[in-house]
Amino acid sequence: MALLEILHFPDPRLRKKAMAVTEVTAKIRKLANDMLETMYEAPGVGLAANQVDVQKRLIVIDVSEDKSAPLILINPEIINKQGEREHEEGCLSVPEAYELVTRADTVRVKALNLDGVSFELDADELLATCIQHEIDHLDGKLFVDYISNLKRQRIKKRLEKQFKQQR
Repeated sequence: MALLEILHFPDPRLRKKAMAVTEVTAKIRKLANDMLETMYEAPGVGLAANQVDVQKRLIVIDVSEDKSAPLILINPEIINKQGEREHEEGCLSVPEAYELVTRADTVRVKALNLDGVSFELDADELLATCIQHEIDHLDGKLFVDYISNLKRQRIKKRLEKQFKQQR
């Protein structure tokens, strides 16, 4: 396994729409495992492939306290949403920024697993939020798109300044 570089906002590659995985291969399985390792190391609870500059519809999630429940969703698609809840979100691609975002309270998602088998999953609370957040990434959308332009610009300027200082 290998740690992957996580892209940071406002990198334009985060705005690309990911392409469907046409076949679950050994390369896709390795990518999923590398993404899990990267997510755990960061640390985070979710990671989309385009956050590591791979334009494939693949996300990894683990909302368990002890990192014991990894969830891999290939070509995830929300097929039902219900309710509404506000939750504070952060993002590995937008470090040290947390904002309240309103999303569906419960979701049903359809995806493929690492064996290429289709399955459906009902999710609520943090898992539902995380699934919606990561699918947004696959569509080139970031959680900062849900907040005011002023807050988004402040975050962008802060991250650009940090990036310049790291060079």
